[in-house]
Amino acid sequence: MEVEILDAKSSKSLGKCQVTSETTIKALKGEVYKLKKSLSIHRQALRLEPRGKTLKDSDTLQSLSLSSGAKLYVRDLGPQISWKGVFLTEYAGPIFVYLIFYQRPSLIYGTAASNAMSLTANIAAACWVGHYGKRLLETLFVHRFSHATMPLRNLFKNCSYYWAFAGYVAYHVNHPLFTEPSTAVLYAGLAGFIVSELGNFSIHMLLRNLRPAGSTVRKIPVPDSNPLSQLFNFVSCPNYTYEFFSWLSFSLMTTCVPALIFAAAGMYQMTVWAIGKHKNYKKEFKDYPKGRKAILPFVI
Repeated sequence: MEVEILDAKSSKSLGKCQVTSETTIKALKGEVYKLKKSLSIHRQALRLEPRGKTLKDSDTLQSLSLSSGAKLYVRDLGPQISWKGVFLTEYAGPIFVYLIFYQRPSLIYGTAASNAMSLTANIAAACWVGHYGKRLLETLFVHRFSHATMPLRNLFKNCSYYWAFAGYVAYHVNHPLFTEPSTAVLYAGLAGFIVSELGNFSIHMLLRNLRPAGSTVRKIPVPDSNPLSQLFNFVSCPNYTYEFFSWLSFSLMTTCVPALIFAAAGMYQMTVWAIGKHKNYKKEFKDYPKGRKAILPFVI
């Protein structure tokens, strides 16, 4: 059978592809690439209508009720970058930025930097580097991405957020005039941070094991033998819950308002993501647990 490919913006024909009814959208993208070499398969969004919904790679032409002579529209998603590349860049940056303030304070604070770093500042630096170091290792060895790439423009947006907040928080925590909290508050915050980081990691490992390598299998996530995974009984995205608790604990540990602002900004964005994922879970799985919330038990 023959399928014509048109540009989604101009409706100009790019050419016709020889396919079968069993051809998947992913395979068709390879044929479109042959028609226009500037459109790699990762830059393509194929649709039934110019402004229609993007078709899934797993869809077949038969499942979409397309016959010979059908027309499909392709939208150029623009330059792409791998998800792994984005994550490595946006997570390495905060370590580098934070350590400038911690290791080279004279560059920021001048002669006032002759004061010794506080115990809180030393512990906070270790926690900050530990958090983003964990993220880098998870990116390399744990996470399995549903999509190979994302638009290159997202790299600059994501890096701006993480890198700018790193500088904002580091400036205050490492400042020569920084006032330490009490020992009890410091270690209470540290304990909460460590538990939350372990919880976040345990959820990431559970989600990794839920999807076999190289597959797009989706299952309802449920707790495993790790007690920290029991949060799945209450929320759909406990990894975000633990992430928020990590930064809330960091804010308590440092009694730093900029750190609390960072925690609140992250919580807002993760809540948006969690609500979206929660809705998708309920839509995809008819037997999805009704008692779960999106990110905060019994609340959101």
